[in-house]
Amino acid sequence: MKPENVVVLGSINVDIGARVNALPRAGETVAGGELSVRLGGKGANQAVAAARAGATVAMRGAVGTESFGLDPVAALEGYGVDMTGVATLAGASGAALITVDAQGENTIVVSPGANGRMAAAGPSCAGALLLAQLELPPELVRDAFRAHKAAGARTVLNAAPAVDPPEDLFALTDILIVNETELARYAGAEPADPADEDEIERAARGLRRPGQTLIVTLGARGALALAEAGRLRVPARPAEARDTTGAGDCFCGALAARLAEGAPLDVALEFAAAAAAISVTRDGAASGMPDRAEIDGALAG
Repeated sequence: MKPENVVVLGSINVDIGARVNALPRAGETVAGGELSVRLGGKGANQAVAAARAGATVAMRGAVGTESFGLDPVAALEGYGVDMTGVATLAGASGAALITVDAQGENTIVVSPGANGRMAAAGPSCAGALLLAQLELPPELVRDAFRAHKAAGARTVLNAAPAVDPPEDLFALTDILIVNETELARYAGAEPADPADEDEIERAARGLRRPGQTLIVTLGARGALALAEAGRLRVPARPAEARDTTGAGDCFCGALAARLAEGAPLDVALEFAAAAAAISVTRDGAASGMPDRAEIDGALAG
């Protein structure tokens, strides 16, 4: 087996979802479709996206002894992800309760379960790209970044969901990925007008650290990246959205896969945007991740 070129440190959840005609308002009960139980969690989603996009992936995370009728370890192994670094802890696995409306928009409530009880990130991997999110204890992510950087690894942080991270975490991050809401939270700014990219760029320049690449995902409008070499703007690819759950995770995983292969940032961004556009046309998060041939075909076509 080839050594992993991407290590994903992150949450492993069971997604319990239902489709609805319209998302419920506070105090409202709406009729939903058939319940689905699928693999999820930002870490698991990104690991699947990276593996499907061609990376050799190892997972670092935790699952519980109770997983709501789904075996997340077996599910991830089915996608070719190395799960030997995943701990099994007493109690419930992480879970997400998801509703998706007729336009593909969603609401999500996450219960951390075993993710919140994880105490150690496992061994560092020299030469691998480390991709993490913030559905695990942020201090654990910070300590893992410190160890991996000491071993010569590159660190990529999808700083989602928006939480209060340890002060030095961003300083240990080589590539920081946020959406507009997260950007506003971390930059200490008012949420930017989605139509005002100059405002978004000003906030991003205020957040970016020297030597760091900062990527702002803009949903249906693509992504903006600020790096030492300058500014990159990648438009989204046209897509008929069915379910946007996991689209950001698909972008992050696909981006990591291409960067780990040595692709330049502009190529990796276009690849990630193409992957995310395919993912929104399908139900589910992990189950909707496209494979390498599909992504390459979209870019060629």
